Amino acid sequence: MDALSVLLQNVHLFETKYYRLNGTGNWSYSITRKDTILFYLVMSGGFCIDVGNGLREARAGDMIMIPNAHKHVSYALNHHGDVAESLDELLSNCTERTLDIDGDGDGDPNSSLILIECKYDKEMINPLLSVLPPILPELNDAADGRFEVIDVEIKLLTLEAERERMGKTAVINHWASIMMIECLRVYIESLPEATENWLKAMKDPFLTKALAAMHGAPSESWTIHQLAEVAGMSRSSFAQRFKDTVGMPPLTYLIDYRLRLAARYLRLQQNSISRISEMVGYASDSTFSQAFKRVYGVSPKVYRQQYRQNNLE
Repeated sequence: MDALSVLLQNVHLFETKYYRLNGTGNWSYSITRKDTILFYLVMSGGFCIDVGNGLREARAGDMIMIPNAHKHVSYALNHHGDVAESLDELLSNCTERTLDIDGDGDGDPNSSLILIECKYDKEMINPLLSVLPPILPELNDAADGRFEVIDVEIKLLTLEAERERMGKTAVINHWASIMMIECLRVYIESLPEATENWLKAMKDPFLTKALAAMHGAPSESWTIHQLAEVAGMSRSSFAQRFKDTVGMPPLTYLIDYRLRLAARYLRLQQNSISRISEMVGYASDSTFSQAFKRVYGVSPKVYRQQYRQNNLE
């Protein structure tokens, strides 16, 4: 399995919601979200979107992913979003999943959008989201064949969103995950060699093998020498190349991943803390507890208790 696939195997989108937004006239609105990935599919017409440090114009057939924005403003083409009103309450109370947004001026609907929002597991995906641009895909060239797959996905997702069938939310959630993966791999493939973005390691023919090994078997007692062998490099060359590309030594990266994975297991599984300790590669509960507390500020037991208490409130 390649490194990106292994990296994403514990990244799950959930609580998917979708809406059809029909804009007429000089419309504009703002949306504020936290810990949410947003997707826009432009069914007809077009619109502009501003996430604060990234402006994008989209037209019929385009798909946009907003991976990590707290607030964004959308508005009709040839208009502006200076007086945009919040759409948050209307979306919360929208039972029909369709909203008509009327702006100044008369006329037929000038844009039809599908908005999809998905929650995600912060611990597992934040390292990824933190290095992504505010809007994906960055490129919008119809002649670029790399987006042909997205075109197919948009058509299938559009068809599903327009019909009322069993499992609709599950299907939309699935396609949203596929669109996220497609956006990520197109972005990673386009990264220049000089970038300091650690995702560049995903396309490194040597480092990708070591990353896949660590993510695929976090319980293994990996050493620098073993990881270098997996990568097909000398120990010193591997250690330096990994640090230069990823921004931290290999074993530091491994510890970080193990603890994020442990936090996920503590939240979502019923396994004992001792068993989770084994699953993420720690030989003793005390060593695991000390490492976990250094990062999260509390012991694994308290972390689990706090999570369960917060989700009961």
